[in-house]
Amino acid sequence: MLSGLKANMMNAARSPNAERALFVVSFAESSFFPLPPDLMLGPMAAAAPTKWLRYAIICTIASVLGGLLGYAIGMFLMDQVGRYILDFFGYSNGREQELRAFYDQYGAWFIFLKGLTPIPYKLVTILSGALHFSLPIFIVASAVTRGLRFGLVAWIFQKFGPQIAPVMEKRMGLVLVVVAVVIVAVVLALRFIPH
Repeated sequence: MLSGLKANMMNAARSPNAERALFVVSFAESSFFPLPPDLMLGPMAAAAPTKWLRYAIICTIASVLGGLLGYAIGMFLMDQVGRYILDFFGYSNGREQELRAFYDQYGAWFIFLKGLTPIPYKLVTILSGALHFSLPIFIVASAVTRGLRFGLVAWIFQKFGPQIAPVMEKRMGLVLVVVAVVIVAVVLALRFIPH
């Protein structure tokens, strides 16, 4: 099933409606869709390098809007819909409790780190709603993390072209985790270094 979805996404990335398809996939991925928009974003940025920033912005806006849908699912439909989505992605029972405990302890940092990493972002959005996390902080953290992630992916593909795709597919998680760690280190250094 996922290979068929991936093939359809690749076809959509080459179609005249590629930007609309990118928006739809980015929106859906933040609340229920199983595949990340990076699969379309990278090839689109490589094919039209001058539009890489535009594509990253489309992904970011759609992802934040889709995140609001995920937030609403968690807040209003956790038992009817949210739990099914968490189960589908392997975060039921004990694993959901682990996520909740981590979320309770780290709050906005949870959104920030999970928004950058390959862990499905829909888990963050649904749990944010279920735990009634501050909506303004959720929106800001989502915009920052998703913007950084999609900006990085689009920039790398426009810079190195389609030949970077196999490397990115294998190492995307590692690249995003390193970026997240560097950003957190910089923020902590700025916070604790006397001015």
